[in-house]
Order: sequence, then structure tokens, then C-alpha cells
Amino acid sequence: MIRRIQLAFGDPVLVGTVMLLTAIGVAMIYSAGQLDVPDPGVIHIWRMQLLWWLVCCLALVVVMRIQVRWFEWASVPLYGLTILLLVAVLFIGEGHGTAKGTRQWIPLGPVSFQPSQFANLATVLLLGRVMGAWREAPTSLFQLWKPVVIVAAPMLLVLAEPDLGVAIIFGAILLATLYWAGTPLGVIFLLISPIVALILAFQGWIFSAYMVGLIIFLYLYKTYLLEASLVVFANLAAGTIAVPLWNHLKPYQKARLTVFLDPTSDPRGSGYHVIQSRVAIGSGGLFGKGYTQGTQKRLAFLPEQHTDFIFAVIGEEFGYIGTMFVLTLFGMVLWRLARIAERVPDPFAGIVVFGIFGAWFAHVVENIGMTVGVTPVTGIPLPFISYGGSFLLATYLALGIAERIATEQGKI
Repeated sequence: MIRRIQLAFGDPVLVGTVMLLTAIGVAMIYSAGQLDVPDPGVIHIWRMQLLWWLVCCLALVVVMRIQVRWFEWASVPLYGLTILLLVAVLFIGEGHGTAKGTRQWIPLGPVSFQPSQFANLATVLLLGRVMGAWREAPTSLFQLWKPVVIVAAPMLLVLAEPDLGVAIIFGAILLATLYWAGTPLGVIFLLISPIVALILAFQGWIFSAYMVGLIIFLYLYKTYLLEASLVVFANLAAGTIAVPLWNHLKPYQKARLTVFLDPTSDPRGSGYHVIQSRVAIGSGGLFGKGYTQGTQKRLAFLPEQHTDFIFAVIGEEFGYIGTMFVLTLFGMVLWRLARIAERVPDPFAGIVVFGIFGAWFAHVVENIGMTVGVTPVTGIPLPFISYGGSFLLATYLALGIAERIATEQGKI
């Protein structure tokens, strides 16, 4: 019996854990709709999520029957198609919920889908194809131009929507795939160093010390002169534009960043979400207030409780025990993905699986981090738990690819 299950699913533990997380998600979406003053817009959305789950299970079965080589062959057309969709969404897209002022979804009759979620997966596949063809690990930044361009194109289009949260996921995918392809950590640091400079530039003495340390690192790392010069120039340029870039941001964008450092600086505005989320999680205590009984949720103090801040509902109703259980399940999912990536012999397959690992890891860290105030609020969903059909479908497609790889190329 166990053998039959393993033949059907390359990693039954991974599939079972994802199914359990999705079931928890449907249950918590139902709970999020149970308010003291019923909201017609959210009271029955759990049924739609359940329907999407059934669609996702069918998609999972179909994807698991496709050979891995077909994914590698289809990576280029799939990537091109998602780029076209990301361009289209800038013209015909619409916003939902707290993102009404953006263009992130393409309407299709009674439903709509978010192309950026599928662009993540297409980018992972193309990165796997490009990096899987490397005969040796890159030793300089110039050798990374293809992966950087592959990620930069959809990332810039997503930023134009604008959607900072999903754009961050593209960065996480790039770093994860580069690492798994054998890129030295020193080269990865040089690649992201301008971002570090952009952040540190607001404190002059810290930025100066950073630049001195960077130059010493470039010397000790024995970087080519041209490459070292470009890195220093890019860091200086990032430091120079930091303040003008900040001044160019719109007030609500500045507020999101300042409340990340101190939510009480705008308790009735941008800081309201984080403050209410912290109150909800903290009030849950050790065992929580009970399923559907969260007071912050029932009184509708908790914003976007069925999507962005659904983890706060878990914390309020199931307490520390419930949140740790969910975190353990996510840890199990990520561990099984890393295990698959480690054991498959094909470079393309390993990079794809670890790229999926990087995307899901970033989603979990950013979403849970923003509910407790340790990461900025970007509106990014929690995998398998937050409400959202296109995101759930994209994650199940990724799961199907990982399971097919596990079935075809490695014994887990």
C-alpha cells in the first residue's frame, strides 16, 4: 500500500502536508467570515476557496503526469506567455481589496486571475533551463547576466503594477536558484550589494564604513578590476539616489515603510493593520480563544483577515500552540522540497525545485513577518492558507512539478 502511494506521489509526505495546510486555510477563511455584523462579501468566500481547491487537485493530477523534460522544453514559451500577460495587465488589469488602486488581476467573466503568480513559476522553469546547462559554477558577475535579465523583466513589470510583495518573490527566486546552481556566496553578495547600499545610505557614517568594507572585500576576493569598478560605482550610485528616491515616494508609500519601524507613528492610518494584528495574535495566549471566537476578528478590527492577515486569525483563535503547529507544517513542506532538490541527479530538476523552495520560503517569511511587524506590509499572501484562487492554483502547479520530479528522478 505504501509502495503504491509512493508510486502515485513522488513524496507523499509533501502532498499530505500541503493538503493539511489547505484544509486549515479553508477552515480559517470560513472563520474569517464569521463576524458579529455579517459581511456579505466574505461570509461565503470559503465555498469559492473550496471550489478552487478541487480545481487545484485536478491540476495537480494532470501536471504530475507530464514528463520533466516537457517542462524544460516548454519553459521558454511559458515565460514568453507570462511576460505578455504582465504587459497586458498594465492596460486591462484591475485591483481588488486593499489593492484597488493597482492593476494586478485580469478579469475573465465572473473570475479574475493574477498573472504575476504564474510568472513566478515560469521564471523558475526558465532559470532551471539556463542554469542547468552550466558546466561549471560562475565565478564573476558578468556570467550572471542571463539569470539577472530573466528575473529583471517580470520583476520590473510587476513593480509597474505596482506590487512590491510579488516583486520581492522574484528576487528570492533568483538568489535561491543561483545558490543551488553553485554560485559562490561572494558573487551573490556582490550582486545584491547595491541594495544593501541603498538601505544603509540614510546613515552617512554607516554607509561610509560599508563602502570601506566593500572595497576591502573586493581586494581580498581578488575580483577583476573592471568588475570591482562596476560594483563600487553601482553601490555609490545606489547610495546617491537613496534620499532623492525616498523624497519621490508617495505619502502612503513612505508611511508603509515608517510604520514598519514604528507602527505607533500612524496608529489610525498605515500602522493600524500591524497594531491590530499584533493585538489579535497576543490576545490568543497559549491556547487561543477558540475556533470562530476571535474577538478582534468578530468585531472586524482585524483588516484583510481572510487574505493578508489570516495568520493573525490563527494566532487569536488557536494561540501559540496553533501558530507553532502551522509553522511546523510549513517547515515540513520546505524540508521536503530541499530533500527532493538534494536527491535528484538532474541539474534542471534540482534548480527548479529549489526555486520553488525559495518562492514559498519568501512568502511564508514575509507574510508572517508583516503580521507581527518584523517585515513591511506588502500584501503578500500566505501559501495554501490565504484566500485567493489564482495564487492557490499557482502553488499547486508548482507542487505538481516538484512531485513529478520526485517521482521520475529520485527516490525520496
